[in-house]
Amino acid sequence: MPTTATSIRDEIRRANDTFEASFARGDSAAIARLYTDGGVVLPTGMEPIQGTAGIQAFWQGAMEMGIKQVKLKTREVEELEDTAIELGNYTLFAGNGQQIDQGKYMVVWKEQGGHWKLHQDIWNTNIPAAS
Repeated sequence: MPTTATSIRDEIRRANDTFEASFARGDSAAIARLYTDGGVVLPTGMEPIQGTAGIQAFWQGAMEMGIKQVKLKTREVEELEDTAIELGNYTLFAGNGQQIDQGKYMVVWKEQGGHWKLHQDIWNTNIPAAS
């Protein structure tokens, strides 16, 4: 039975819920497992980071910098067979609940082992750079 766009969107929401909960627990290993084996994160001002160990280290570093909570809001999902493209908004919070960043993201999702996983993950802030 083919997967419908609604169920793909639901799968992505479940993965995003897991991402948010894992981040709140400080579990960077659980976050890294949400990515495909060849997954890559494309952070601003850095070279691409590929693979489970690098992705885990990146998110661990973000947590150690003081980011304690992430909120993800999907705006749109486009399905292309075993690939989906998600466009969304993120908000980052410090431990005291203070918002420290907000922006937008785009994720290319791939189906791997019967699960939808982040494959290519890029984001950027909506906050203007200091002049």
